[in-house]
Amino acid sequence: MEFRQLQTFKAVADHRSFHKAANAIHYAQSTVSAQIMALEEDLGVKLFERLGRSIVLTEVGASFYQYACKMLELAEAARADLTAKTQLTGSLTIRVPESFCTHRLPPVIAKFHARMPEVKLRFITCAQEGLGPDLRKGITDLAFLLAESIQSKDLQAEVLGTEKLVLIASPDHPLAREKKIRTEMLADQTLLLSRVDCSYRRLLEQMLQDADCQANMVLEFNSVAAIIANAIAGLGISLVPQVAVEADVKSNKLVILPWTESGLEVAQLMIWHHEKWLRPVLQSFMDTTREVLASA
Repeated sequence: MEFRQLQTFKAVADHRSFHKAANAIHYAQSTVSAQIMALEEDLGVKLFERLGRSIVLTEVGASFYQYACKMLELAEAARADLTAKTQLTGSLTIRVPESFCTHRLPPVIAKFHARMPEVKLRFITCAQEGLGPDLRKGITDLAFLLAESIQSKDLQAEVLGTEKLVLIASPDHPLAREKKIRTEMLADQTLLLSRVDCSYRRLLEQMLQDADCQANMVLEFNSVAAIIANAIAGLGISLVPQVAVEADVKSNKLVILPWTESGLEVAQLMIWHHEKWLRPVLQSFMDTTREVLASA
């Protein structure tokens, strides 16, 4: 069993494709196939099932995947400990909600980049759906969520703070003239909601269900920015983090509705796999996040 075979095996397992794995690790596809074949012969087991053009891990392959990830992480840890570098390098893939990335992370990124300018950062939209598997496989190094909690035995979650949620609308919206808005008054309204798996969307839908009412129309968008723009245009109401609309409220483009459920909050969660080796680059980003948000 060779180290490069483990790297190739993990790439194929992650991408579910010999072709995509070859592109990702810069090998010829024939080299990838040869390495997987050699690894299967060495172990005496079948790691993948070839189903037409797609491949899936066998039961044994899925079990071996966990060992391969640990061996690769140990190898990386050993290399980091034995390599005397004054400048840390590498990359991090981080899943983060759009509003959190826009309004909370910029000072974190600036401070981290000043400390480690050679580290590449990749931010992708965070949704709770699929988060656990991505963290377990090492596809994602770290994640942030705006949620009340996350239930998973193998994920570590740290509360960094809280995010206040507000119900918003255009100043011209009929509800903007009300002095007090009860949840049942949201019935027959148009809701602007995120298509992404969103904890505060689920919170609003649950509150509507508890009040035995439902929206007249739901318009779904891929981003918080699009939701806010359509709220400004008067197309409906939405529940969003207050930090995302502070500027628009100040400029009178939006109003915060006097909802009786005002005061709703979700936690700012930083999440990682509890068995993941926190390499220096990752540890530094986590520490920088704690420092900056604690002083915000």
